[in-house]
Amino acid sequence: MSGAVDDATRNEAHHATRDEGTRHDDARNETAEAVAPRAEHRGLAADLATELVDAEAARARAAEVGREVLFADDLLPGVGSEQLTLRQGLAAGGSATFLTLMALSAFDELETATLGVLAPDIRDSFGMSDGAIVFLSAASGAFLVLGALPMGWLADRYRRGRVAGWAGLAFAAFVFACGMAANVFLMFLARLGVGVAKASTLPVHGSLNADTYPIGVRGRIAAATGMAGRLAGVLSPLVVGAIAAVAGGDDGWRWAFFILCVPTALVALYAFRLPEPPRGQHEMKAVLGEVITHDKPMPISIEAAFARLMRIRTTRTVVLAFAAMGFGLFTGPVLTNLWMEDHFGLGTFERGVYGTLGGLGVLAVLPFVGPRYDRLYRTDPARALKLVGYLILPVAVLTPVQWFMPTAPAFVIAQMLPLVLLSAAFAMIGPVMQSVSPYRLRGLGTALAAIYIFFIGATGGSLLSALILDSYDARAAALVIGVPATLVGSLMLIRSSSFIKHDLALVVHELREELAERDRQARDPERVPVLQVNDVDFEYGNVQVLFGVGFEVRRGEVLALLGTNGAGKSTILKAICGLGTPSRGVVRLNGKTVTYVSPEQRGRYGIRLLPGGKGTFPGMTVAENLEMAAFGLRDRDRAHRDARLAYVLDVFPDLNARLAQRAGSMSGGQQQQLALAMVLMHDPEVLLIDELSLGLAPVVVRDLLAVIERLKADGMTMIVVEQSLNVALAIADRAVFLEKGQVRFTGDARELAERDDLARAVFLGKDGG
Repeated sequence: MSGAVDDATRNEAHHATRDEGTRHDDARNETAEAVAPRAEHRGLAADLATELVDAEAARARAAEVGREVLFADDLLPGVGSEQLTLRQGLAAGGSATFLTLMALSAFDELETATLGVLAPDIRDSFGMSDGAIVFLSAASGAFLVLGALPMGWLADRYRRGRVAGWAGLAFAAFVFACGMAANVFLMFLARLGVGVAKASTLPVHGSLNADTYPIGVRGRIAAATGMAGRLAGVLSPLVVGAIAAVAGGDDGWRWAFFILCVPTALVALYAFRLPEPPRGQHEMKAVLGEVITHDKPMPISIEAAFARLMRIRTTRTVVLAFAAMGFGLFTGPVLTNLWMEDHFGLGTFERGVYGTLGGLGVLAVLPFVGPRYDRLYRTDPARALKLVGYLILPVAVLTPVQWFMPTAPAFVIAQMLPLVLLSAAFAMIGPVMQSVSPYRLRGLGTALAAIYIFFIGATGGSLLSALILDSYDARAAALVIGVPATLVGSLMLIRSSSFIKHDLALVVHELREELAERDRQARDPERVPVLQVNDVDFEYGNVQVLFGVGFEVRRGEVLALLGTNGAGKSTILKAICGLGTPSRGVVRLNGKTVTYVSPEQRGRYGIRLLPGGKGTFPGMTVAENLEMAAFGLRDRDRAHRDARLAYVLDVFPDLNARLAQRAGSMSGGQQQQLALAMVLMHDPEVLLIDELSLGLAPVVVRDLLAVIERLKADGMTMIVVEQSLNVALAIADRAVFLEKGQVRFTGDARELAERDDLARAVFLGKDGG
């Protein structure tokens, strides 16, 4: 039955792809017809421009609908799978990873709760104001942002157990430094270190757990980890209060930090021994039935990863929702303790007792939330995500009730349910992010969530709380910040549930494409193309300009990219060289994925771009321009640089006679030759040329074509974006014709000349006139 559904899905996808060009053309015609009459009535250039932008956006939206990737629910990873108990899930990956990471997460929560309980004592010890201690307490969440990016980057590149171990040792050292701080400034520095070290918890721990344990138990893994953290948080007020009371004196609070760092360091040392699982193995098993292994994946650019992740609608909505809720959540514990001391007159130990009682409800509920999430996810991922949103919605009503309670016991009891709901919801953010993020970007995907949640939420909340506290009190701060933030966050999460199936379908689509490419390379490794562009979408803001663009370039081949103005020719070059990140699709160099590799790294691998227009330093001589071009070769020996310079001057003999001439004094054609010579200094694997003949006289174009022929004879692989069909036919082996961001023709360049409709489009525009 599953095979039949799978075949039916593939057929539907095939027909959708075959028909989508017709849908896009219809959408363009409809929007063009809608624009014309309105523009005539208004008769203003500004109105016409607005209408054209609206029409283009409408066309892009219509095309995006045509490009939707949908699969039957039981083909989505983790949906319809066999139900597993938590014990079975842990047995599949071994319990050591789970227990070690859970302990490290618990110590993180214990330290956070410790600071919340001891905030009034630290305030009095250093003579700080209420606003200052709230800011210092919540600011570690902002400091966490400083470590989120490098931790996520490390998690996607290296053994995650080692990363977690080093981060745990650093955390222990900075916790000890908090106890040793002699003044506010040193405490601030220690909190900075704690925040950076804690940054490993979300990206590193979450990524490692996701690849170690099956999809069907991720909710329970997250809930169990949250329970451990909550248990630490529940016990910490009592334990910390007791330690401070036993130590006595104004500095009794320091001993809580001294004691905490010891077990943290011991567990961190054990983390170095944790095994490293194959990345994305459980998604691959669910979708493909096997695991695709990679010998040495390409390095990932943080900028490219974030650009791709923020195009995933579920990811974008979820991180914004939790960022909004972070305004109230991270300042809540400190505001609560300040209110209990200032309003109810409770001391450290009493606050600890009440804090412990207040957290007990979380321990009672979390064991049920994780299994419920996993059951819903198995049947309908959208319902699982809605559950998270609905958990938070009542908090907007319950928060005011809590803060108007007349006695301390009533205050603590009223605090229980909001705390339970928020803790349960936050425990599920990890499984949501892990499900929709590409497996190569899991660490950075969680780091992205951490940046929004902690930087925007914790920092924004602490700043607003400090401002309100200086003029009012803790209750005013909690109500003004917490209620609207919770309401906005919950509604955004509920809305995001409508996106998750589509985003999971994209995961399936990308995994299938990867498997198909692996099998093709295994069948015929000698015919792996030098460059492969497959199913690439690209957007500028909300306007999509490329739709499923795909082609290949063989070694030593010259490929011409042709099309009308605005067809997307230059944009696809940007996607190839890394100057832009596609919202979907893959770019490969010699069979290896470089979609998330930085432009600088792609240049080192051999992808080089000659952009349209001037690409020289006009104030420098020809020799100085070539020397600057060779700057990136400084790590190689001088003989190699001299050999490249000799080759370039042999290809461009005219430049050899002008080495002392300033580039700005040469003609446009000579400057174009110099720009090409500068690129050739790097001996490109793939040379990308944007608008070779643009604005040049025919005699100059003829000289450049002779250079291209020389490079072609030397075996260089090239992609040339060209407006002139005659120029393209003179140099290209094959041609790709683009129109409105879609490939209309791929084949021998001579065949393109026989297509009158496409030839007219190149010369005269779409209508041939």
